[in-house]
Amino acid sequence: MKVIIYQAFVRHFSIKKGQNKPNGTIEENLCGKFNNFNSNALKSIKNLGATHIWLTGIIEHASQTAYNQHNLNGDSADIVKGIAGSPYAIRDYYDVSPDLAENVENRMQEFENLVERAHKNGLKVIIDFVPNHVSRVYHSDVANCHCGLDPQSLENVTIAGQARNDTKTDFGKNDDKTVHFSPQNNFYYFPNQPFSPQFELKTYSEFPAKATGNDCFSPSPSKNDWYETVKLNYGVDYQNNMQKYFEPLPDTWLKMRDILLFWAGKNIDGFRCDMAEMVPVEFWHWAIAEVKKQFPNIIFIAEIYNYSQYKNFLEYGKFDFLYDKIGLYDTLRGVICGHLPAKNISFCWQNLGEIQDKMLNFLENHDEQRICSDFFASNPNAAKPAMVVSACLNRSAAMIYAGQELGEKGMNTEGFSGLDGRTTIFDYWQPDTLFRWASNGDFSLKNLTKKEKDLRSFYSKLFKICQKTAISSGAMFDLMYCNEQNPDFNSEKCFAFLRAFSSRHCVAGYDPQSYPQSSKKQEIPTCAGMTAVLIVANFSPEKQFLKINIPQHAFDCLQISPKENFAATDLLSNKKCAINFCANLPVEIELEGFESRIFEIL
Repeated sequence: MKVIIYQAFVRHFSIKKGQNKPNGTIEENLCGKFNNFNSNALKSIKNLGATHIWLTGIIEHASQTAYNQHNLNGDSADIVKGIAGSPYAIRDYYDVSPDLAENVENRMQEFENLVERAHKNGLKVIIDFVPNHVSRVYHSDVANCHCGLDPQSLENVTIAGQARNDTKTDFGKNDDKTVHFSPQNNFYYFPNQPFSPQFELKTYSEFPAKATGNDCFSPSPSKNDWYETVKLNYGVDYQNNMQKYFEPLPDTWLKMRDILLFWAGKNIDGFRCDMAEMVPVEFWHWAIAEVKKQFPNIIFIAEIYNYSQYKNFLEYGKFDFLYDKIGLYDTLRGVICGHLPAKNISFCWQNLGEIQDKMLNFLENHDEQRICSDFFASNPNAAKPAMVVSACLNRSAAMIYAGQELGEKGMNTEGFSGLDGRTTIFDYWQPDTLFRWASNGDFSLKNLTKKEKDLRSFYSKLFKICQKTAISSGAMFDLMYCNEQNPDFNSEKCFAFLRAFSSRHCVAGYDPQSYPQSSKKQEIPTCAGMTAVLIVANFSPEKQFLKINIPQHAFDCLQISPKENFAATDLLSNKKCAINFCANLPVEIELEGFESRIFEIL
């Protein structure tokens, strides 16, 4: 099946009404819980078309909220962003956030129960792995007292010859703090210098200062740096020509492997690896193999933005999927906003070549601005053609962010986050669309508006179409090269391509994207059961009358039989219409503003 990921920031899913007060406390604004993802919620997400749910923000992170009765103190506001805190400033890799539990003492069990519920409802579970940095106040109460750790699970992941107890010590506990760098240190230090950021510290002190998470090798990070985090040391001496010390294995490698194995032992199905490119690819090559020895089906997704490293992180690092942010996301956003022509989308798959099916395509996530915000498109319909292209262009994974399917605007001033077109990850807050969808836990859609229901229905139809074999497993043929100069095709605002599946040429890895470099007819066996779809997307608010040329080369490559006056079915509307589907006659299509068509040809 094509992987469809639904990203859910757990903190957003409260089913009780909070005040939504800027900079509000957890008592004022409330907080989503693991238990809020009941079977109703999970069935609703599954019915939307998702195959996976990415539970975001579950590992215990720095926060100003205290649970003193459970020996969980709040952290200094000096080094916590927002009252709730960033979910990427990890405070204890072996625990979950107490905010997310109904019974704080039973928080890990509540998480494990959620994983089990998700599986029973047909969803696989992905969680974050944050390898590059930790909070400035990292301390694992769980690992140090071994409470909450299942001895049997630890025995199952024991690797012969490794001193497991050593890898459970806190990061930095055995560091030599008199040197800036040592291969066996967990952090980078500034000996004899205090932590002195470019803003006033009221209660927090740190000596000696440690390097900051965004590769800020200074004891004085700015407000624009990741000042709440500390950079982890994987054996790379950044201040001496990036010299690498990987033998013997750095202590950080061993600690991180055990953390991955600990969470894999919780029966999860994948890791979304935060800022993976800031960690040496040699670590991933080793660690992913170590995990897959025991958990061969678990997937690893890399958040990565350096195109030059894509192949390295796939082929050597062994990641299953990579973020396609700087390629397809940036291009589609440019097309939606009118800054780029639709024909530029072709450059995205051309630049990726054979790795395009290993990408994770998206239009929203917690880092990016909401489509419906005033900073992006304002109109949810403007994103529909982009979502069709993003989900259907190739065999890659696709993702949406909770609320995207409802037109969530993200236009609130929640607190630390400010009015930026994003839904805050630093503050306690309830996105309006998600709260009304939850409707006291029944997730029935009854409190949604007609427009919200219609938008959600579009996403649901699209994701179900994505499981058609032509899209989930088929080859792609881009029609733009033969229509860019077509006077009856608006290549500035429209994009068209074919997807086709044959059990022989697709499984064999056949790639028809050799055109136009080669005009040689490729000998591909004709198979029974060939299916194909013609996909056309209109990025303009204006109606388009198109005549689409399909070259003979496309029929030859995909082994599609040309047909005149063919009765095709538009899968998005379920309407049948007659189209010419052959090389000597163009396909004539009328598209409303922001409309897409997905014609199934059998």
